[in-house]
Amino acid sequence: MPKGRITTHVLDTARGRPAAGVAVTLYRLDKGARSLLAEAVTNVDGRTDVPLLTGEDMAAGRYELLFAAGAYLRASKQVARGEVPFLDQIPIRFGIADPDAHFHVPLLLSPYGYSTYRGS
Repeated sequence: MPKGRITTHVLDTARGRPAAGVAVTLYRLDKGARSLLAEAVTNVDGRTDVPLLTGEDMAAGRYELLFAAGAYLRASKQVARGEVPFLDQIPIRFGIADPDAHFHVPLLLSPYGYSTYRGS
């Protein structure tokens, strides 16, 4: 049974703190189809309370994390009410070759840009 896991962390780089309240959805991608695996909302530390995927649910393949950045930016008043945000839904697609590994995929977010990397 695989021992790996997928986790995430969202940091609001414009405000210099964790981004609490960001909705995150995890999908598995297979031959053009997208299968929902998990949904969560970041806590006060900008993390989900539990890993998004663990153990026997882990498999080699392609995945997508979808972050609801626009809703967060509106709620945190970084985008004016009624204004169309520059960033709305942020998809991050990544591959897993070793289902026993830990895949930490952080999102560094601001109203006009973002970055990501494979963390630890």
